[in-house]
Amino acid sequence: MKKIAIFPGSFDPYTLGHHDIVMRSLNLFDEVIIGIGYNSTKKSRYFEIDDMVKKVESVYENIPGVKVIVYNELTSTLAKKHDAKFLIRGLRNTTDFEYENTISQMNRYLNAELETVFLITSPRYAAISSTIIREVHRFGGDVTEFLPYNV
Repeated sequence: MKKIAIFPGSFDPYTLGHHDIVMRSLNLFDEVIIGIGYNSTKKSRYFEIDDMVKKVESVYENIPGVKVIVYNELTSTLAKKHDAKFLIRGLRNTTDFEYENTISQMNRYLNAELETVFLITSPRYAAISSTIIREVHRFGGDVTEFLPYNV
């Protein structure tokens, strides 16, 4: 049976830290679906979602087993639609774990077949966050070192 995992997030923007998690996940799963979602706690996106999809797709155009989709529903529902039994989440620190653990428990309640797999962020990417990248970019700073594509 094919092992399908979803890597969900708002990815605003998608960083090298995210890319590292996907590449490492390909050692564990047959297919990784990057689900770029709308976060209901955020009023708007900084980077347009369609542009982000194109940029992320370009990163994986020659890498089999990676698919990029947009979704606007519960992640547990998305997983059912794609026959995914796994969610992938990257953890930078204990604060991330506390937040992600709560979400993982709810996803498991909503979809009993869904298992969340936590991957610890590689040390060289631990300081990268989409929030910081957005702020640096907003004020004209160079963020190319932190992204797997050109802005």
